[in-house]
Amino acid sequence: MSTTNEQRGATESPREGRARPNANGIRIGKHFRKRWTAFGSTALMIAGLLAGVGLAAPAHAAPNTVVSLTFDDGNADQLTAEATMKSLGLVGTFFITTGWIDQPTYLTTANLQQIAADGNEIGGHTVTHPDLVSLIPAESSRQICDGRVALMNMGFKVTSFAYPFASEDPATEALVKGCGYNSARGLGDAASKDPASATLPAADTIPPVNAYDTKAPDEVDSTWTLANLQNQVTHAQTTTGGWVQLTFHHIAVGTDPTLTITPTLFTQFATWLAQQKAAGTVAVQTVDQVVGGTQQPAVAGPALPPPPGPGVNMIQNASLETLVNTIPQCWAAGGYGTNTPAFSIVTPGHTGTNAEQLTVTGWVSGDAKLLPALDLGGCSPSGTPGHTYQLKAWYKSTAATQFEVYYRVGNGFWAYWTASPLVLAAANWTQITWTTPPLPAGASGISWGLNIQTNGTITTDDYEMYDNGASFADIPPTYPFYNEITWLAANGITTGFPQPNGTTLFEPLQSISREAMAAFIYRYKGSPAFTAPAASPFTDVPTTDQFYKEITWLASTGITTGYPGPNNTRSFHPLDSVNRDAMAAFLYRLSGSPAVTPTVTFLDVPASYPFYKEISWLAANGITTGWAVPGGAIFQPLQPVHRDATAAFLFRLNAKFPRV
Repeated sequence: MSTTNEQRGATESPREGRARPNANGIRIGKHFRKRWTAFGSTALMIAGLLAGVGLAAPAHAAPNTVVSLTFDDGNADQLTAEATMKSLGLVGTFFITTGWIDQPTYLTTANLQQIAADGNEIGGHTVTHPDLVSLIPAESSRQICDGRVALMNMGFKVTSFAYPFASEDPATEALVKGCGYNSARGLGDAASKDPASATLPAADTIPPVNAYDTKAPDEVDSTWTLANLQNQVTHAQTTTGGWVQLTFHHIAVGTDPTLTITPTLFTQFATWLAQQKAAGTVAVQTVDQVVGGTQQPAVAGPALPPPPGPGVNMIQNASLETLVNTIPQCWAAGGYGTNTPAFSIVTPGHTGTNAEQLTVTGWVSGDAKLLPALDLGGCSPSGTPGHTYQLKAWYKSTAATQFEVYYRVGNGFWAYWTASPLVLAAANWTQITWTTPPLPAGASGISWGLNIQTNGTITTDDYEMYDNGASFADIPPTYPFYNEITWLAANGITTGFPQPNGTTLFEPLQSISREAMAAFIYRYKGSPAFTAPAASPFTDVPTTDQFYKEITWLASTGITTGYPGPNNTRSFHPLDSVNRDAMAAFLYRLSGSPAVTPTVTFLDVPASYPFYKEISWLAANGITTGWAVPGGAIFQPLQPVHRDATAAFLFRLNAKFPRV
């Protein structure tokens, strides 16, 4: 079954230089290219000694080694490290993903101002943290340049950059230089605790041979010890000297189990490093201090192209034919939870040469999927609040699948949005089609993919996405009941009123009629199978009535009883407005007429009122709040219910008692 919004992304965090999740809880990465070759037994033995023994710098060592403490992504728990560094007289470089500033669990603007005031450097790390090599060049340029512009507009001197996932190539290096940076840091080009890196240099040179791909060891993670951290410094001191860049992500307890070290460990290392600095055996500098150079002017990235018109597929590289490092250009690996995904290109595709195959093993929780890169719009489709989108893709799989959808908000923060119903596994190519709910207010982009939530394999190809336009022309995102009305439409409970000009209206302030209420309730229950009677039970509802089936179904369930007439006849009054007391009765019966102990809730609903029990139940479950007046609240039972209020009632009912 599908997991909830709150569950998605709760346990994952970034791992630079390898396919790994971003801080939004979505694993976006490329097939990592190892930067070293196979090693022999001698190299392995040396690496093991370096990893296991805290070598002390000899007394005669010259201060030939410079250490830069760098921090990626802008996680809020890095403030702990910054406070420790400040107390010890150390400085570092904080590489910031600008779209995450001021978001939950990330550094705020005020935090960054204080970090800079303490003598630290603020560097760039793109806007949304994508794999730059997998993007089209224009989007890579936007990510690099616009992230720098955003930081410079905040008043920071910005000269240093770090590649997300350590993903770069000569073309990307040229983009970084063109955006005005003086340097860019990779990962995995210097020796680290990994025995496979033993043959790599202990440190980069000063100045670096290539300022736009400076050498650094693998990022620090939860497997590192104090000895490992110290060895990164002493190994350089006792061999080549030079520049040691250490990369940290989380300084916390119980956060990301992969990229977190404890504040205690960081304090131990920082204290030791400060002692080395005081003894004159090492210098501690920001990246900018090591590389030098003046700050170049700000350079804005290219403007986004306009969204395609109606009927045009919004997906870039929709058939996955253009590849970058064995992953389709403009696409990324996504997922969350505890599982091991493996992505590969298989041939032939549903059409053309390529399809993407995802195999999940070791599944404990979460999911995995391929989805358009979470970027600024060069690869991910743009979105318009209030519009719905038709999604299509071809797949074959050994497990059930569904569309999972994300949207971009603010300056580049991606959030989980929603998921389609699950569809069954398919041995042969099968197309799945689904229409999203209206895009929420404030959203500007969409990304989605077909997932699997268990061990298994799914192969996908030929993706499509089309803009259906706004649900209702008279319901802007600022409307008070926008969410409730768009939820009603997304679940097929309302279709609105089509207009000659091609738009659709909801007419929110029109009173809901009894026949329309019957249609809403019938659709709310999933339009259950029902054969309408040959003869109408109501004198005023002929079998030809447009809502005959819905009204007679409502009567068959006991949700309505109608009005008694002469000679044991009954009428329904289909065009009458539904009053608030009748709405309470409808929703109470719809919910199975549960046992309830009525209490006095509203001043205008005495215990003797015919629908006192139903109204009390509605209030007790938070489905209505009434209107506050001096001395209490009133319900106004005889007031007709507007269509927007009907949407609110059904939305709240579903929130309290989810539909089966």
